[in-house]
Amino acid sequence: MRTTVTLDPDVEVLLRKLMRQRGLSFKAALNQAVRQGLVKAPAREPRRYRLKTFRMGYRPEIGIDKALSLASALEDEEITRKLSVRK
Repeated sequence: MRTTVTLDPDVEVLLRKLMRQRGLSFKAALNQAVRQGLVKAPAREPRRYRLKTFRMGYRPEIGIDKALSLASALEDEEITRKLSVRK
C-alpha cells in the first residue's frame, strides 16, 4: 500500500536513529515501528502495592475518631516548639 505520512520532527529523529542502529531502510524502519506499536504487549500481572506504615503513638487525651483534632494538636505543639527554639 502506498500512502503519504506526515511525521512530527521528534518521531522522524527516532525513526532515523532506528534506521542507523538496525541498518534498515526508511520503509522497513517505519513498518517495524508501526507494527510494534499496534501489536498488543503480553499482559503482565500488576505488582502488588504495599504501603509502609508508621507507628503514630497513642495519645489517650485525644480520641482516635477525632483525627483532625489530633492533627491540630500536633501542629500546635510543633509551632510552640519552633517558637521556643527561636528565643
